[in-house]
Amino acid sequence: MKIAIDARKWRDYGIGTYVRNLVRHLARIDAETTYLLFCAQSDEATLRDLAANFEPVVDNSSGYGVREHLSIPWKLSRIGADLLHCPHYVLPLLAHTRSVVTIHDCIHLQFPQYLPNRAYYAYARFMLGSAIERSALVLTVSEASKRDILRFYPDTDPDHVVVVHNAIDPALLEAPDPEETERVRERYQVRGRFVLYAGNVKPHKNLERLVQAFARIKARPGFDDLKLFLIGDDAGRFPSLRRAVEGLGVRQDVRFFGFVPDSTLAALYRMASVFAFPSLYEGFGLPPLEAMACGAPVVTSNVSSLPEVVGDAALQVDPYSVEAIADGLGRVLDDPALAADLVTRGRARAQQFSWARSVEATHRAYGRALGVELPLRAPEPVH
Repeated sequence: MKIAIDARKWRDYGIGTYVRNLVRHLARIDAETTYLLFCAQSDEATLRDLAANFEPVVDNSSGYGVREHLSIPWKLSRIGADLLHCPHYVLPLLAHTRSVVTIHDCIHLQFPQYLPNRAYYAYARFMLGSAIERSALVLTVSEASKRDILRFYPDTDPDHVVVVHNAIDPALLEAPDPEETERVRERYQVRGRFVLYAGNVKPHKNLERLVQAFARIKARPGFDDLKLFLIGDDAGRFPSLRRAVEGLGVRQDVRFFGFVPDSTLAALYRMASVFAFPSLYEGFGLPPLEAMACGAPVVTSNVSSLPEVVGDAALQVDPYSVEAIADGLGRVLDDPALAADLVTRGRARAQQFSWARSVEATHRAYGRALGVELPLRAPEPVH
């Protein structure tokens, strides 16, 4: 069998993390199936070195453009693929190869007000529906996302949508050595307690309310040393967030770091007094799970997929209430026993999610879509 995987987002965050872990674990459990990986030319050498049965197929067409609807179907026909896995909701319109599509969430349909214009909404609505209708199987990353898919596309057979949870990138599970931790502490001038957030800064992440909650905590006695560190993409894309920081008088205490390397993120997770993730909507919500695995107590939302992911291992709050977010953060910061309990529960919860198990489930889904049982070998140790 020949299975093609769209790996063009190999270097991205989010879907890139999904693709990298999917491909690397497939290389450990299946040495017989031929995997054809659509990729940018800059990633060709990296993907060629994965395993003998993994072959890169260079395709430089950009996502969400016209070219990918022509280029990828033509190459699929040329290489004779039996199955195509699209790890995002865009299934090329001219692709006639049997396919599996991963739909991580329905964020564009849930919050259309955050899209630039109605054309974006129409595109997402059409492409999601097309992918669901034309695919042999839809994968999604949480029961909450499955419910959303069935709500927005009620004619979909529930058995057509299979839940396969995400897991934690192994690079974050290795504790940095003391020298790396000290380097990060000096590089980012970590001098006291801090609240940490990691993710993008799009409006549904609810960071303006997080900043408001932080300002309330800073006004309390005994919190003079507290800082808020925001890790993610460029906050300059959302000037209202910067204005909120300025308007609340906490500019000296809120720091925007942009994207950081995994080793830096792993160190900051471990140094954080509390990890805050008050998102309004998540298909899965990986950062709280990463924080728990690294030993940070977590305060997160009680909506969308987040309760499903964190279970009873995090403090859940109403993300629409600034007061609730502030109270949750304050409880963890004020109560060392509570924080320690959340750390213990969090580490145990994070161990329930494994890329090895998730990729084996995806591998079985490939076989189901093809109507065959694909070869599976015992995974080799991860080095």
